Amino acid sequence: MFGIVLRLNRLFLTDFRNYTALVWRPAPRVTVLYGPNGSGKTNLLEALSLLMPGRGLRGARTGDLPRQGGSGAWAVAGRFRTAEGETDIGTGSRPDGRADGRVFRLDGAAPRSQADISRIVTAVWLTPQMDRLFMEGLSGRRRFLDRLVWALEPGHAREMAAHDTAVGSRNRLLAEGRHDRAWLAGLEDAIARHAVAASAARLALVTRLNAQTEAGIIGHFPPARIGLACPIAEKLQTESALAVEDWLRAGLETNRVRDASAGSAALGAHRTDMKLTDVATGTPAALASTGQQKALLIGVILAHAGLIATARGFAPLLLLDEPAVHLDLQRRAALWDALDRLKAQTFVTGTDSDIFLPLADRAEAFETGGGQLHPDGRFLRSESIVAPVSGAP
Repeated sequence: MFGIVLRLNRLFLTDFRNYTALVWRPAPRVTVLYGPNGSGKTNLLEALSLLMPGRGLRGARTGDLPRQGGSGAWAVAGRFRTAEGETDIGTGSRPDGRADGRVFRLDGAAPRSQADISRIVTAVWLTPQMDRLFMEGLSGRRRFLDRLVWALEPGHAREMAAHDTAVGSRNRLLAEGRHDRAWLAGLEDAIARHAVAASAARLALVTRLNAQTEAGIIGHFPPARIGLACPIAEKLQTESALAVEDWLRAGLETNRVRDASAGSAALGAHRTDMKLTDVATGTPAALASTGQQKALLIGVILAHAGLIATARGFAPLLLLDEPAVHLDLQRRAALWDALDRLKAQTFVTGTDSDIFLPLADRAEAFETGGGQLHPDGRFLRSESIVAPVSGAP
C-alpha cells in the first residue's frame, strides 16, 4: 500500500543490555528474531524504540539499560533512510555519568527538542505486557489510547499534563477543606478546557482508526472497532466544544462536596475508558477469549500504523514482540498477509522459529544469544553484519 520511505539501515549498540558491541544492517522489510527467553530479542526492539522520543517499549529506567558488568555507560545509534534523506539518531547515557537521564543526538548534534526526531522517524510497537490490557483497570487502557493519540498529535501530551496538574491541585484543595471559590473556579476552568481538548483528540483518533479498519487496510486480519466510554466525547459528537466546556465546569462545581469526600474528580479526561469490539462477532474485548483479545489488540496496532502512514506519508517501523502468542494458525497467516499490505519495515520476535517459516521467502531471521545474532539459512539470505565490533564508527 505504501512504499518504504522510513527504513533503518544500520543499528549500533554499545554496552546496551546483553550486547557488548554490535553493528547490524537489518533487511529492508521483515526481520525475525527468535530464541529462548532472556536471549536478547526484546532488547533489540527496545533499542530501536529508544531512538524515538519517550521511554521506549519497556518504559525502563535509564539505570537499567547499561550492560551488567560494563562501564555503566551505554549507547544506541541508528542510521535511517527518511523522507528528508539519510539521518543518524543516537541516544545513550549522559556524559557526566549521571544515571537519571539520557541524551539524544540528531546527525551528531543535540536536537532542539524531541519533536525534531519525531518529525522524521516513528515506530509502533506491540509487547506481551499489552496482553493484560483487558484485565487491568481503565488507567492502563487510557494510557494505551493516549500513546496512539500522541503519535499523531504531539500536543496531546501537553493537554493531558496540564489537565492532570489541574485535577491534582483541585483534589488537594478540596481535601484540605480550602473551598476558595475563585481558586477552585480557575482550576475547574483549566480542567474543562484541557479535558475537552484531550477528549476531542481521542475522539478524532478513534474515528480515523475505525475508518482505516473499514477501508480494509489490515486485509483479512480480524478487524476491531475501537470506542470510548466517555461522557465528554459523547457530548462532543452533538455539541460544540464551548458548550461542552460550560457543561463540564458546571458539573465540577456541583460535585465539589462529592469529590472532596471521594478524594478525586468524578468528571474529567482521566475517567475515559477505551472499548474494543470484534467487528465480525460483536464480542466486546472484556468477554473475548485470550486469542480474540490478542487479535483485537494487533488489529488496532496495524490500523494505527496504517493511519500514521496515511497521515505522514510513510509507514512507521513496526516492532512486534511475541505477536503470534495466543494466535491460531489462521490468524497468524492473516497477520503475515497484513504485514505485506502495510509494507512497513517490521521486526518480529518469538521463541519458536518454525511459526515464522511462512515468511521464509520474504524475511530474514536470526537466532539471538550470547550478545550476537546468528543467521538462519532457511530464510532469505542475510547481508547483515552480525559480528561484534569494538564500538560504533
